[in-house]
Formats: sequence, C-alpha cells, structure tokens
Amino acid sequence: MHVLPQLRKLEEKYSDVLTVIGVHSAKFNAEKSSDNVREAVRRYGIGHPVVNDADFEIWKSYAVRAWPTLMFLDPSGKVIGRHEGEILVDALDQVIAGMIEEHEPLGLFKRGPFVIQPELQSDSQLSFPGKITSDVDREWLVISDSNHRRLIICDLGGKVDVVIGNGESPLAAADCLGTYGSREFDQPLFDNPQGVEINGDTLYVADAGTHTVVKVGLITGTAETMAGTGEQSFYRHKGGEALNTPLNSPYDLSLNDGILYIAMAGFHQLWALNISEESITPFAGDGGEDIVDDLKNHARLAQPYGIEVSNNAIFFIDSETSALRVCAIAEEGRVVTLVGKGLFDFGDHDGVGREALLQHPQGLSVHNDQIYIADSYNNKIKSVAIGSLQVKTIAGSGEPGDMNGYSTIAQFNEPAGITVVGNRIFVADTNNHKVKIIELDSGQVYPLELTGL
Repeated sequence: MHVLPQLRKLEEKYSDVLTVIGVHSAKFNAEKSSDNVREAVRRYGIGHPVVNDADFEIWKSYAVRAWPTLMFLDPSGKVIGRHEGEILVDALDQVIAGMIEEHEPLGLFKRGPFVIQPELQSDSQLSFPGKITSDVDREWLVISDSNHRRLIICDLGGKVDVVIGNGESPLAAADCLGTYGSREFDQPLFDNPQGVEINGDTLYVADAGTHTVVKVGLITGTAETMAGTGEQSFYRHKGGEALNTPLNSPYDLSLNDGILYIAMAGFHQLWALNISEESITPFAGDGGEDIVDDLKNHARLAQPYGIEVSNNAIFFIDSETSALRVCAIAEEGRVVTLVGKGLFDFGDHDGVGREALLQHPQGLSVHNDQIYIADSYNNKIKSVAIGSLQVKTIAGSGEPGDMNGYSTIAQFNEPAGITVVGNRIFVADTNNHKVKIIELDSGQVYPLELTGL
C-alpha cells in the first residue's frame, strides 16, 4: 500500500514508456481468491494489470524473498535489477530515467499508451467503509466512508445528520499536501479516513492516506491537521512536535486522560499524542515487525490496525500476526499477547487464548467483559472473554458474501470496523460497502439503511 502511491507517480510521468505489472503472491488464505484481489484493485485504485500468483509460481521463478519486491526488466525481458522493501520515488525515478536513456537508442521499444480496461468501483452509498465509532450517550454513529474520503454521522437508525469531507483528496490540492489550516466540511479533508475518536463536539480522525491525525470541530464546522506533515515517514524516529513529525499509516485512535493513543501500522508501533502539549512519541514497540512480548519499549508488533483503551490498558489488534494484544499504560508496562502466535500462524479456530486462531483481524471494541473482533479474512465477528480468554464466533458463516439472517448463516466480506451499542454490534462490512447490525439477543444480522445521504 505504501509503494502504490510512489509507483502511481511514475506511471503518470512515464505513461508512454513504462509498464507496471503487479504480482499478488498471497500470505493469507483469504488473499488467494481472485475475487478478493479484484476488490483490492478497486479499493486502492490500482490502474495497472495485476496477476494473482496464488500458487507462488511467479514468486519462486523470480526468487522473491520479501513483500514488496520490485523487479526491473529491460525491453528484451532481461532482469536488470531488483529492490526489496519500500523505496523513495526520486530514487526510483532516476532508475527508470537511466533505463530509458540506455535502451531507447537501441530501438528495442516504441513509445505509446498501454491501454487496459480498469476495474470500476461499485456505485453504492458507501465505498469500502473502514471503521465505525459510536457515541452511546447521543446515540450517534460515525462511519469512516474510506474510499469516498469522508465521514458520515448518523443516528442508530441510519438517519444521516452530517457529512464531513467532499469526497476529494487533499493530496490532489494545488500545494500537493493541502492538509494544513482550517478547512470547511465541504472541502477536501481526508484521503483514507480510518479510526475516529469522539470527544464531546470534537472528532479525532486517523487519516491513513495523508499519514496525519485530523481534528474536526462539529460546532465550528472545520477540520485541521494536528499531527503529521502530510507525507509518509520512511524512517523510524523518536517523535517530537506533532505538526513537524512525519507519521506512517495511522489506522486507529483511542483517547485516555488527554493522550490520544494511535495504532501506527506503518511503524509497527503504538504512538501517543499529547493533545495539550501538541507532541507525539512512540509508546510501544521497537519498530521491528514480529510478535514479541516484553516491556513496551522492547516489544515487537506487526501492523496494529485497531486500538481501544479500557481500565488503564490498551487493547489492540496486530493484523500481520493475526493477534489480539494488550499493553499497560503504566511507564513500565508490558505488551502481552492474548490471542496469536506468529507472523505465519493464522486460521479460523475458536478456543482459549493462544489455542485460538484468527486471520488478519482489523478492528475491535471493548464492551463490558468482552472484546469483540472484526476477524476480517475469516469474514466473521468474534468475541474474547477478558477473564477466561475464551474465543467464540458471534456471527458469520466464514464464507465471503452478503447474506442477512441468523448469525450462523449470515455472511460478511472482510469486515474491518466494529462498535457496540447496548445489545447491538455495528459492523463496517468493508467489501460489501455496508454497515451491518448484529442483534446479540436474537442473533439476527441485517444492514443499516442510511437515509438522507
């Protein structure tokens, strides 16, 4: 996801000579489905061809060892270079320019457009909603309508009250960032809004697309950046002044005692934003991608996507290790894994603690003595009892689809966000472009009908 925007710049600059082909070699079982790959192409606006290398044949033939890997081929098909990991666009630009300069005089290629039929996004009220948040007292829902680049505030019945963001990305603004200053709700505000934290009449938004945290004032009707520079950080650092510190894919937020805790997926860390001091620092994780329990500064995380503070503890989802973990807020707090084993240990098994298996979960909500999890690639909603660590399936047959009805036959398609209000669970059913409701008492699952949007 980090490489795609860099490649897109080069595809536009060298549109008449450069061909990019994406090869999808899946880690998770759910990612082997061509239907799921097609949804990912739509979701991330990928404009080049993508081949589904479900059996790792292309991976093996090119001796690939890591995600992502870039292979450079000359016009004759010869591999002339490779790069593992993320790369800065300027460095990549120099490589492409050098290849063109070397090979064009040889007459091995001709300039011209490479025409393909792009995957079109569905025409629906929501587009790949990523997260959903609730205000129990005011009976509000805040839906992160991620690919429409906006937030939707509605009541629990789906009546829309406010739309925040006009659907355009601030990255397309004239200043290339467009993320600073006070902006009205009908202006470009977000590129990929994910987790939202509600604090009275203020919303805090994790915008993974601009790598910023945005503050939204419901009374003033304005939004402004409170952390991040608008550009992705390509290096680990110690933080500092919030507005001068580049971030890396913030995906979810939780507020406690004036501190906004951030699931910083790109850094494989949790971060802490002190709102009054306007400063931001790493909170847990040393930046290495793994599943290692230790004191929070020495622990290792792997793409945390969901976070919630409860009873002086930070519960969070580590998506790449398919894990549910917890970190104490205390200065000498430790990171402890509740469910999850390793980077390549995943599946669909209900059990106790580490006997259970999840598959790339992305969201969680703590309610009473239960932690509810959007087990995304298993297409299920699960619960974990805080005391016994018993993991149970609440809803979802496990098959990707869009079926309503009783919980055991109901279908979801990569649900990513979840919130609980009373006896109802509201789910951001991402690939179905819907919000679904689970009635805990009756076990019925049905869509939230949005009106006034």
